[in-house]
Amino acid sequence: MKKSIKKGVLAAMLTCSMFSVFTACKMANDDSTSSDMQSSNQSSESSSGISSDSNSDSGINSMSLLDFDSVSVAVLRQGASGNEVKEVQRRLKLWGYYKGSVDGKFGAGTKAAVVAFQKKNGLTADGVVGKSTYKALGMTGSYNALVEQSNKNQQSGQSGGVNGFSSSDVYLLARTIYAEGRGEPYVGQVAIGAVVLNRIRSSEFPNTVAGVVYQKHAFTAVSDGQINLTPNETAMKAARDAINGWDPTGGAIYYYNPAVATSAWIFDRQTVTVIGKHVFAI
Repeated sequence: MKKSIKKGVLAAMLTCSMFSVFTACKMANDDSTSSDMQSSNQSSESSSGISSDSNSDSGINSMSLLDFDSVSVAVLRQGASGNEVKEVQRRLKLWGYYKGSVDGKFGAGTKAAVVAFQKKNGLTADGVVGKSTYKALGMTGSYNALVEQSNKNQQSGQSGGVNGFSSSDVYLLARTIYAEGRGEPYVGQVAIGAVVLNRIRSSEFPNTVAGVVYQKHAFTAVSDGQINLTPNETAMKAARDAINGWDPTGGAIYYYNPAVATSAWIFDRQTVTVIGKHVFAI
């Protein structure tokens, strides 16, 4: 009788144990499934209210926003180029607004697509990709970076633009000056900013700060990542002085350090002036 009771107790305990293990596994699986479904739902939503990046049927490879957080974020206009432009094109093409190639070059076709997207989403249809358009496109990383940059500008007293250039343009120009010439005398730093602005005015180059700065192979600081360094107040002041019309170069559109320059063609450019370690040329 005692042996029978003992066997019954053991059987009951074993059954209970197996049930507990099964329940725990089922709960874990349910949680995992719920998490996967939530993640899937979140990834399928688009802040534009039009389509989803995850539902691509256009043959374009999906690209993570993280790929674009590591590069400089700027307001994008016609003439700009780079990875952010490429991501804007990718999304607009995915949603049927853009028909051209995803080449990272902000041309007339990209501008037209941006304008169409802005009209559809109740935004100012100016063809410029700023905070509102970034947000509508679902480019959260770029939107947050611009908001953070704007907050920093406001804290440093640079909440507005200068002479028609936005605060983002001023900040990007200052970053370029700091990355390219922080060891140069102040006049040499202003000169670097002046070269960028002279290129904007030239038909040979893009017509925006971002377009000039991110033009392929244009600036060493972009290639080696120093463009992402935070500029100091001296560089900010140099950027503002250049935008306000100070051009120590006399209209130069090139500069180089003869001690380290490796492109033979640059030495054939006509020298305008020499400031610090840089030769400025046309």
